[in-house]
Amino acid sequence: MADHSETAPRHPQEVPEAHHPGTARSHRPVVVGVDSSTQSTKAVVVDTATGELLGLGRAPHTVTGTHGARETDPETWWTALAAAVAEALAEAGVPGRAVTGIAVAGQQHGLVALDTPGGRPLRPALLWNDTRSAPQAAALTTAFGGPGAWLERTGSVPVASVTATKWQWLREHEPAVAARTGAVRLPHDFLTERLCGEAVTDPGDASGTGWYDTGRAAHDPALLDLLGLDPAQLPAVAPTGGTRAGTLTRAVADTLGLPEGIAVAAGTGDNMAAAVGLGLGAQGLLDHPVVSLGTSGTVFAATRTRPASPGIAGFAATDGTHLPLGCTLNCTLAVDKVAALLGLDREDATPGDGLVLLPYLDGERTPDLPHAAGLLTGLRHASTPQALLGAAYEGAVFTVLRALDELLATCGLDPADPVVRDRPLRLIGGGAQGRVWTETVRRLSGRPLIVPAATELVALGAAALAAEAASDGTDAVAIAGAWGTGTGRTLPPADRDKETWERIADVLDRATPTLLG
Repeated sequence: MADHSETAPRHPQEVPEAHHPGTARSHRPVVVGVDSSTQSTKAVVVDTATGELLGLGRAPHTVTGTHGARETDPETWWTALAAAVAEALAEAGVPGRAVTGIAVAGQQHGLVALDTPGGRPLRPALLWNDTRSAPQAAALTTAFGGPGAWLERTGSVPVASVTATKWQWLREHEPAVAARTGAVRLPHDFLTERLCGEAVTDPGDASGTGWYDTGRAAHDPALLDLLGLDPAQLPAVAPTGGTRAGTLTRAVADTLGLPEGIAVAAGTGDNMAAAVGLGLGAQGLLDHPVVSLGTSGTVFAATRTRPASPGIAGFAATDGTHLPLGCTLNCTLAVDKVAALLGLDREDATPGDGLVLLPYLDGERTPDLPHAAGLLTGLRHASTPQALLGAAYEGAVFTVLRALDELLATCGLDPADPVVRDRPLRLIGGGAQGRVWTETVRRLSGRPLIVPAATELVALGAAALAAEAASDGTDAVAIAGAWGTGTGRTLPPADRDKETWERIADVLDRATPTLLG
């Protein structure tokens, strides 16, 4: 879900050296990792042995919609994938024949309705941040016995972002399209099937649909019945995102300039791939929290504890562990909007100085306020534009960090425990490259930070999945750990600004009845 579209120039260790076709380097085995996010597709070419990022390609997407609607034509993703892969290979100076595997990580939750047998989209995809299905989320929660029943089965309570609510919205608002739908896919499933011709997903992305039982690791028959879905409409669930889903078809190989028959991994959701890229999982770090600052703000950690908290999405990880996640809808994009309205550069901000701005411009997911709008209080004659922008940063960061506290409790950890508080936050996403974002997280959290040098962790995680699929079964998390993609600079903790934290918390608590709409 988190869109990492605000990426800084790559770390010096990642900048490719000059390449000369025909040299020995051109023939080293490589893999391709694809990050198909909300705003763009990014593809990386990675040296399988060392993890060195040799080439990066990017192509934009078009998102349309107003008043809660957010849609994209799935064919845009396919066109962007082809363009990004071509650019990455060209930058790397690596011939297509050196590629041994490919994997896709995609934005979570999106609903792709396809006809059969053609596999053509019947309408634009409903994206994760389309909030029109909020009434369906509430109705489905009640229909299945309330939040507790959903937590027991799926690990999550339905909110507007969950795929099941979007499918129910489609059934109610576009019944003719729903009736013609022969296959239902997530964004990454759609692209994986285009690559290899196989309908396959993984436990991580499947766990965000609202019809996958994370305890049984299977689609839930009772939920499918509630939603009017036939299991035949859904992809098979591979054991892990690095499982070989199939091989690259001849037609696609010709289109992408890659060898026919190379491994295509099952792939996963963007947050699960970022966890792989950071080396989080059974073969890596457990219970180490991550804060991702992109279009959405997300917090997550790989853990062996199956989560069950109403405010946290109880996702599965792609490697068999769990990946509880808190997600906010309004992060870098919302703050950039405030900066644009003020005519300021995004870095031209100071602390809020008594102002509170809750930048819930697209409604909000955590807390669950789908009909909310932005709220500003504390404005005085002495208030400056820079402080107003700083208040937007503070409101966005507060919302993400409050979700982090709930996440840690879900993992069985006490957020106030000094041992837990001394464990560094891994800060990723486009915002992690911004000075004000970083300093605001330090100030409001009071915790040490690790900012990984790699800026394309979703794509690098996908590359590790591709390497697993192309290998003898070496675990993707172990591969990423050996590559060192999660390493970076450590920032010491700053004194925690409890006054600002408590002020924002008080405003949000008192304003919640109004924000509920």
